[in-house]
Amino acid sequence: MNAMTDMKPETRQIPHYRPAGNEIALFEMAHANGLPLLLKGPTGCGKTRFVEYMAARLGRRLYTVACHDDLSAADLIGRYLLRGGATEWVDGPLTRAVREGAICYLDEVVEARKDVAVVLHPLTDDRRTLMIDRTGEELKAPPGFMLVASYNPGYQNVLKRMKPSTRQRFLSASFDFPDPATEQAVVAQESGLDLARTAPLIRLAGRIRALSGMDLEEGVSTRLLIYAATLIAGGMGLDDALEAAVIEPLTDDADVRTALRDLVATTWG
Repeated sequence: MNAMTDMKPETRQIPHYRPAGNEIALFEMAHANGLPLLLKGPTGCGKTRFVEYMAARLGRRLYTVACHDDLSAADLIGRYLLRGGATEWVDGPLTRAVREGAICYLDEVVEARKDVAVVLHPLTDDRRTLMIDRTGEELKAPPGFMLVASYNPGYQNVLKRMKPSTRQRFLSASFDFPDPATEQAVVAQESGLDLARTAPLIRLAGRIRALSGMDLEEGVSTRLLIYAATLIAGGMGLDDALEAAVIEPLTDDADVRTALRDLVATTWG
């Protein structure tokens, strides 16, 4: 089963989001013109929060699908299910988004199975159609529908790379971790920890991200910094909070964990 969340515009507030460039204007233009959008960037840098913010800002229903290795086209489109002794067709999240003129967000789209791209292609050109082979329907996407996808180019291996034929069907925007001042403000806002106490967390993040030659697949994300700050704001000791929210999530290697603890010690003096 796919991990899918459905956010109704009438039941949610606009989440906190700090723009880093012209991404808001780009999203609004893409939505107004029925163009698909691809967000590229490292894990935990704010891509999902941005989509949630824009959906709320535009007053559109949002269907979010966390893609994974077993996610198939049928998971997105729908399938026949046995209910009460009868066979009934049940729409998947992509079909619901098309029918309702909602936003469908495919998080880490390259993790999905290859047949997903075949389904997406007619929705990402001037046809804007979704074919449901099992029912014989051909759905034309209404003006409010928008397809948004994301992936992390720095993490993908050869087998998980997005094909140029798919990538070039989307408008694209690159995301990265915010500048230190913005990241500090975001961490403080989201966690409730005061600005002065978040400053060392931001310095630590910068040092970890600048490391070379260490067995880290990715640097520490803004999300993990918020987790750490939340624990600290809640009264947990600094060492325990950083161990649980930064060091352990980043690596399973004992030597690397020791090096990160040394980095923590130098950051806090």
